[in-house]
Amino acid sequence: MKTRWEFVLLPSFVIIGILIVASQYVFLNGSFYKDMGLGRIGDSATMVNYIRFFTDSFYLNTLWITIKTSALASIFTLILGFPVAYLIARMRSHWSMLLLAGIVVATFVTIVIKVFGLIILFSADGLINQVLMGIGIVDRPYTIIGNQTGVVVGLMHFTLGFGVLLLYSVIQTIPRSLEEAAQIHGASRWRMHMRVLLPLSLPGVTVGALMIFNMSMGAFTSAALLGGGRVFTLPVLIQRTVMMEVKYSMAGTLAAVLLVTVLLINLLAIFLIRRLRAARLVIA
Repeated sequence: MKTRWEFVLLPSFVIIGILIVASQYVFLNGSFYKDMGLGRIGDSATMVNYIRFFTDSFYLNTLWITIKTSALASIFTLILGFPVAYLIARMRSHWSMLLLAGIVVATFVTIVIKVFGLIILFSADGLINQVLMGIGIVDRPYTIIGNQTGVVVGLMHFTLGFGVLLLYSVIQTIPRSLEEAAQIHGASRWRMHMRVLLPLSLPGVTVGALMIFNMSMGAFTSAALLGGGRVFTLPVLIQRTVMMEVKYSMAGTLAAVLLVTVLLINLLAIFLIRRLRAARLVIA
C-alpha cells in the first residue's frame, strides 16, 4: 500500500498555517485602529498610524536602517560563506564531512550565546582588539556595541552557518568536470570561477541571498543586544512599542510595514532575475 504523505503532513500544515495567519491577522487588523494608551485601541478604523509612520523621520530612518543592515549582512555573508562552501564541496577527504558537521552543530547554538561570544571577542581586552592594536591597525579598542557595524556583524554571525550550508548544496549541483574542462582549455582558476562557477551558481546564490536577507530583516536578538539601545531596527522597535510603550496598534503598523517591505523587496528581486534571464545574462 502506497503511503499518502500529503495526508500525514496535512494536519501539521494546517496548524502552522492557522498560527501564522491568525497572528498576522491580529497585527494587521490592529494596525488600523488608533492607540488610546495602556494597550487600548479605538473603535473605528483609521489610517492615522500609517500616516504617522510615513511622515515621521524616526520611523522612516528605522526602516532604512533595517534594510541597510540586512542587505549588508546578506552581502558579506555570501562573500565570506562562498569560499568556505566551495572548499568543503570540492574536498576529497573525510575532512569535508567533519567540517560540514561542525557547521551544522554551530547553527544549533542559540543566537544569545553567539552574540555574547562576539561581545567577549570585541571587548577592550578581547582577542580581536589585542590583535588589531598589536599590529597597529587601531590605537584604541574598537567596540561593536551601540553601532550599525556591530548589528551587521551580529546578523552575519546569525546567518553565516545557514549561508554556508545553502551555498554548499548549490555548488554540489555543479559538476566538477566543467571546472576541469575550463582549466584544460587554458582558463585560469580566477577566470574559471568568474565565467563558469559563478554564473552556474548565481540562481541558487540569489535565492540564498534573499533567504538570508529575510532572516536578517526579522532578526531581533542581534540587533537588540549589539545595538545597545542606540540602533533601532523594526523588530527592536516593535518589541519596544509593545513591551515598554504598550502601543499595540502602532506595533501592528510596524509589523505590517515590515511584512510588506520584505514582500516587495522579494518580488522586486524576482522580477529583476526574470528580466536578466530573459536577456540571457543569467544561466538558468
